[in-house]
Amino acid sequence: MRRVALHLGLLLTCAVILLPILWVVRTSFLPEPLSYSPELMPAATLDNYVALFTSTRYGQSYLNSLIVAFGSVVVALPFAAMTGYAFARFKTGGKAGRFAVLATQMLPPVAIVLPAFALLRTVGLTNSLTGLVIVYAAVNLPFLIWILMGFFEGIPVDLEWAAQTDGATAWGAFWRIVLPVSLPGIAAAGVLGFILTWNEFLFALVLSGPQTATVPVALASLQTSNGVQIAKVSAGVVLAVLPLVIASRFIQRFIVQGLTFGSVK
Repeated sequence: MRRVALHLGLLLTCAVILLPILWVVRTSFLPEPLSYSPELMPAATLDNYVALFTSTRYGQSYLNSLIVAFGSVVVALPFAAMTGYAFARFKTGGKAGRFAVLATQMLPPVAIVLPAFALLRTVGLTNSLTGLVIVYAAVNLPFLIWILMGFFEGIPVDLEWAAQTDGATAWGAFWRIVLPVSLPGIAAAGVLGFILTWNEFLFALVLSGPQTATVPVALASLQTSNGVQIAKVSAGVVLAVLPLVIASRFIQRFIVQGLTFGSVK
């Protein structure tokens, strides 16, 4: 009886979590006049998905989001890896240095976006994908540093000592030993950075223009004088979630893989 109650509780929890998602998917396939219909599936159409790419800039915004998310991760990860390793192995800056990096994450985004806009305007990078890449890389850098610092601390220092005994320098040990062993952590940090950038709205709203808007801004623009085009929004949300679903599967694979366990056996 206890097991039955437990399974019923799990099924109810899954239903509560999945029902809103399934309802959005269902709404994305309905004509706009029937989007608020209480019926399960009164009709079905692909017009909402077609309209997103024919009557709006959603396709361009989707490409912009991919470029900005991948670009910010590529720019931020090398700095995050080197800084996280310095914190983990050499205690650079001490606890004060670590806290200073973490403290930057405590600032609300609205306190950063206007100074960021002023800096980008000074160098002529407003309304550009390059400016968004730089800003997102800087904003996500402290978060990535702390993630990688934890992974580096979990790598046995004996591996680096053995490499240095064989003649490797500290940089050589980091490049040839630490980085290959920490690939799951680096991959996980990269995926998390991608997700953070993909979902961010405020910086993209202030720093981008019509040609450089990202997916969250494009979805917000579907609100018209006649109200929110809920069917189109649902279709846009379904498409926007797909990279995150793929990224989630990717991050689970690399976290569970745990190459560090193989290194100490």
